[in-house]
Amino acid sequence: ILRKTLSKRGVRVITGLGKYFRHIDKNRNGFLSQSDFKEALKIFHLEIPEGDFESLWLILDDSKSDKVDYGEFTRAIFGEMNEYRKAFVRKVSFAYMKLDFNKTGSVPMVDIRKCYCAK
Repeated sequence: ILRKTLSKRGVRVITGLGKYFRHIDKNRNGFLSQSDFKEALKIFHLEIPEGDFESLWLILDDSKSDKVDYGEFTRAIFGEMNEYRKAFVRKVSFAYMKLDFNKTGSVPMVDIRKCYCAK
């Protein structure tokens, strides 16, 4: 049911859910509780019947830890990345590593200007 609903509303909902998940993940461990996950679905108007939610939760929480991470959620909805997307991610990651001179995890505009010319 959730996959069907998401396919109708698309990328905006997934992107919004990702931002919301990161916002409510106060301890930055990448995991959400069942109640947080249920609330997120409600906020994004992805409400599903309780029985279906329980089934979804059992699939997402396959480790039985009473929490789920956003990566598991997206893989459950979209499946694994195809080889084209994996290659693209590797290229972007390589480019980012070159830009992140100080290995801080962020790239200031000054460093981007050193490496990129828009002419």
